[in-house]
Amino acid sequence: MRKRTRIASLTTACLFSLASLTACANEVASHGGSGGGGKGTKVKIMVGGLDKVIYMPAMLTQRLGYFDAEGLNVELLTEPAGAQAETALVSGQVQGAVGFYDHTLDLQVKGKSVESVVQFSHAPGEVEVVSAKKTGDIHSPGDFKGRKLGVTGLGSSTDFLTKYLAVKHGVQVNEFSPVAVGAGPTFIAALQKGSIDAGMTTDPTVATILAKKAGRVLIDMRTPEGSQEALGGPYPSSSLYMNTDWVNDHKDTVQKLVNAFVKTLNWMSTHSAEQIAAKMPSDYSQGDEKLYAAAIKSTLPMFTKDGIMPARGPQTVEKVLKAFSPNIKNADVDLDKTYTTEFAEKAAK
Repeated sequence: MRKRTRIASLTTACLFSLASLTACANEVASHGGSGGGGKGTKVKIMVGGLDKVIYMPAMLTQRLGYFDAEGLNVELLTEPAGAQAETALVSGQVQGAVGFYDHTLDLQVKGKSVESVVQFSHAPGEVEVVSAKKTGDIHSPGDFKGRKLGVTGLGSSTDFLTKYLAVKHGVQVNEFSPVAVGAGPTFIAALQKGSIDAGMTTDPTVATILAKKAGRVLIDMRTPEGSQEALGGPYPSSSLYMNTDWVNDHKDTVQKLVNAFVKTLNWMSTHSAEQIAAKMPSDYSQGDEKLYAAAIKSTLPMFTKDGIMPARGPQTVEKVLKAFSPNIKNADVDLDKTYTTEFAEKAAK
């Protein structure tokens, strides 16, 4: 049996930083909700930020009751960055992680067999924003040299994408400083205080930054068109990925999970941002329901409707990672082993 994630341990760990404190509050809240306390097959899923719009299908599926309808007792846990969700999965704390698909490639070259079982998106949903104080100095990633650039966490997908954009525009990864600042209030504070000159983040943080006039958008990858322009193709990002051995040993449970998520993706495609926002926990709007709905509306184009891996998506991700990652640059990645469409195709039927 895998070790259970202990709320007490997480609470202690969370006290070390504001970002972790926020994650801890979400963690405890998830235990008080419908997840983790009902009947059915128990599954623990770690999310790289439950309140991030890019990972919205996780909480929304729970709120819509689709996990329960499949006979699942899903416990949603949260960490501030995707890299930490990856760690929780690899260490056996959880059975699944909601995070970026690119982690499956990174883990494969490290000897770990992990695969995406349902693909939420075909664009990153990420935005590079420039501090209002530096808006006249940074006009493209070519101006990243010598800058302090915010990412959710070192080794996270925001870190990967930032490095790719820099290298693509002639700036080497040792010519700028990535700074782990999390998301939400910690990211915004870093931007306002000058701890970072620019950074990569998602909604609702982006919407709040623009509302506060704390920065401006430099690169917008919330749509397939934005992904094509910045990365050269579709970029599958948000997904549910799991250890391949666990998937093979629990196919019935995985199918039920994917069924629930595909129902949610379909539901999202037929409802407005305001209707979606109304289903989410009230504290996710941080007191501004209109701004939160606007954040969802800006990010909705990134999501798939059927959970199936977009054509040529894995190849784009591999190209991006090979551009800067010494681990992947000269490695032979077996892309077919980094994802499966078996479950999503069955769910679509």
